[in-house]
Amino acid sequence: MTLRKLTKEESTRYRGHLSLCEIDLAGQQAIANGRVLIVGAGGLGSPVALYLAAAGVGTIGLLDADTVSLSNLQRQIIHTTADIGRLKVDSAAEKMAAINPDIEIVKMPLMLDGDNATGIIGEYDITVDCTDNLATRLLINDTCVMTGKKMVFGAVSRFSGQVFSHVKGSACYRCIFDPTSAGPDGELPCAVSGVMNTVVGVIGSLQATEVVKLLVGTGDALINRLLTFDAMTMTFNTFRLNQVEGCKCKLG
Repeated sequence: MTLRKLTKEESTRYRGHLSLCEIDLAGQQAIANGRVLIVGAGGLGSPVALYLAAAGVGTIGLLDADTVSLSNLQRQIIHTTADIGRLKVDSAAEKMAAINPDIEIVKMPLMLDGDNATGIIGEYDITVDCTDNLATRLLINDTCVMTGKKMVFGAVSRFSGQVFSHVKGSACYRCIFDPTSAGPDGELPCAVSGVMNTVVGVIGSLQATEVVKLLVGTGDALINRLLTFDAMTMTFNTFRLNQVEGCKCKLG
């Protein structure tokens, strides 16, 4: 893969990254060549989209079929009161382009399903799971496992959240969580369980951090590790993950 040169303006824009020996020019070029899919332009998707746009990720896919509602604004910081009623992908893309007009934003106002998941996810290097629906989470996970694509998972509820990353051959969502324990219909919406708005920002920022590290190939990503955050006690914990016997991520 040929890494394109940065313009003078880009060198100024990304000076913060270029000054880090762990990222430097080659790392920023890798970010610029990166293709990242964000599934969900809500609470988690907001900080992920803003930070990845600011970081200079070359192509960012934004997938969400929903429109902005008043109840979203407590935690979905990429949207404003004036955006109520607009498609979330339109609202989010507008803010991302205002931060960084040099990136490409692919808007997909649709639902991810069994018919389109492989084709869409296959076009990107990394998929960021910013959903709150169990069925979609499992679909993202299973498609990434099947296609060998990287995935960064995040979830929040009330005052806590979790993050982990999956790459080919590592533990996946099915190795960690029991899909039968999510309640009726597998729905896990923040509007029902409640969530402290800043917790969403913490977890989304951690997801974006994982994406940048994976694109650059620097640091220790949360592979085979689950990071948890508890805002009530202000503590982080990391748990070692093992692949479940018979799981497709282990068989692949």
